[in-house]
Formats: sequence, structure tokens, C-alpha cells
Amino acid sequence: MSWLEAELREQPEALARLLDRQTDAAREASALFRRKDVQYVLIASRGSSSNVARYAQYLFGRAHRVPVMFATPSLYTIYGQPPRLDGALVVGVSQSGASPDVVAVLAEARDQGRPTLALVNDTSSPLARTAEAVLPLEAGAEHAVAATKTYMNSLGAVALLFAAADGAAAQAELARMPEALAAQIALSTGELLPLAEYGDAIGLTVVSRGVNYGTGYEIALKIRELSGLVTEAYSPADLMHGPIAAIQPGWPVVVVAPSGPARPSVEEVIVPLRARGARLIVVSDVRAALRRAHTRLPLVPGIPEWLSPLTAVVPGQVTAMRLTEERGLDLDKPRGLRKVTLTR
Repeated sequence: MSWLEAELREQPEALARLLDRQTDAAREASALFRRKDVQYVLIASRGSSSNVARYAQYLFGRAHRVPVMFATPSLYTIYGQPPRLDGALVVGVSQSGASPDVVAVLAEARDQGRPTLALVNDTSSPLARTAEAVLPLEAGAEHAVAATKTYMNSLGAVALLFAAADGAAAQAELARMPEALAAQIALSTGELLPLAEYGDAIGLTVVSRGVNYGTGYEIALKIRELSGLVTEAYSPADLMHGPIAAIQPGWPVVVVAPSGPARPSVEEVIVPLRARGARLIVVSDVRAALRRAHTRLPLVPGIPEWLSPLTAVVPGQVTAMRLTEERGLDLDKPRGLRKVTLTR
């Protein structure tokens, strides 16, 4: 078994470890969001961590009713003109904690006297040493280049911070997620996906929205970095504002549509996509949505929408893995990539 598949299957155990060890730390860290001088949240991240940040935009925004935005690291590292951060809580998300540009954003925030928080797997990393507060991801060592369990536990850390603010009901829902995640992995890996027909594909499109907007980007990233297929992610609105023109007959489109408020607007694009002859790969727990799919990737039912990114990404991870195997590529050594990427 590849490191990638082994670590994909370890995700329920890793998530359970995070919830067991870091719930109290998340409650302490959540106090930073309630500081009277915090008017917005600024997140610094790269790669898969930026897809976690998209999830955080929704959860932190909902929990604290403040704007949540992305940092522009080049202003700090290339141009040497960092913005004033008055009113900011600055959060760094990084599995390795080694990316110099993410570290630079938090270092500048501390120099300006702003509170900082790191969500990081390596607690001895430069990012962990720079931040005022650290929420360890507890994912354990990850050997595959493509992130699976570190991505999952980054989502879990964001969910822990949300639950700390939202109360007992959210905490109880989150506590059930390792079991739900195990059920999703069993469902998604229980039989070989019918993906051989996509061997002729040169690319894919992924469509998602709401709390799963980042899920769409993560699925696209996993497929692209592992299989080499040109894959892009869009919200339904952005897709309809031009990119849909590139969808030709036979083009694969992954539609991420778990139950929840965002689902109807995602499902609306199915009709125009089918009219263009797209091959629809639907990720959903809704039978009506799955019936309209060319390829069905079912989700376990009963997951609250705010937690659905933790299960909805799994069919995408498995799809990326199977497409890569179909193309005869090495799952653990994507071409031209390495585990830790140092960007400035």
C-alpha cells in the first residue's frame, strides 16, 4: 500500500487524536477572537492550507461576525511594504510551519503588537515559534507529498475553534466526526470507482460553494498534483460567468453537493452542464443529485453542513488516487513536487 493510501485511511484516527488532545487548547485560543480590539481575521497560508483557510472564512465569519480575509505575503517579503494590521487577529495555517512567507506575515503582526495564532503540525517549526498561540494539529508524521491527514486535521482545528465559540451542540456534533469519517472512507474505498473511462481526459472542472468552496479547491489540487490532469475549481456563479464556455462534450465535471443551504445553487449548474454534454461526477448524500450523475460518489448521510467538508473531501481524495493509478504514476512522488515547499 502506498504512503498516500495508508495516510488517507489514518484520517479518522488522526482526527480523534486531535479532538482528544487539543479541545482545551482550542477553547483557550478562541479567546483571541473575542478580544475587543479584534475587528477582522487575516489568514496566511499556502497550498492545501489555503483550502483550509477558505473553510475558515466561513466558520470564523459565522462564529464571530467579522470579516475573514487572506494575507498578501509578497507585500511582506518581496516589496517590504506590509500593511497596517490595526484590528487584526492574524492566523497562520501551515502543516510544516516552514514556509518563510507565512512566517513573515505572523512576524510582522507580532512586531505591530497584534495577536497571532498558528495552526501547525510541527510545533518546533519557525511558524510555531513565531506565533503567540499555537494549536497543534496532532496529525503525526506524514510521508506522502500530497497532504491527506494533515489537511483533515487542519479542517478539524478550524472546526474545534468554531465549536469552542458555538457551544455544546456544535462540540457534540464534532465529537462524532471520527466515526463518520471512518464510515465515509469505508464507503469511498469499498469498491473500485468506475474511473477507467476517464483515462482519455486531459483535465477536469470542480464546482462547489459555501462551506465546501475550499473542498472543491482541495479536490482540484489533489487531482492535479497527483495525476497531472489540468484541473480547476469554481463556484457555480464564477463558472457561469464565462468558464462554462470551455466545457465541451465529454469533459468531466466534479459537482460537490452535500446537503445544506448551498446545495440548491450548486445543483442548478447540473442542467446547463448536462446540456453541454459534460460527464458529471457528483459528490452528494442526496439521491436526486446522484441520480443525475454520470459517476456517483456518495456521501454518508446525516452530517451537519458545517462539518461536511471533513467527509466531502474523501471521495475527491480517493478519486485523485484512483485516477493517478489509472495513469501509472507514483502516488507518493508526484513529478516535480516535494513535501515541504519553501516560498517567499
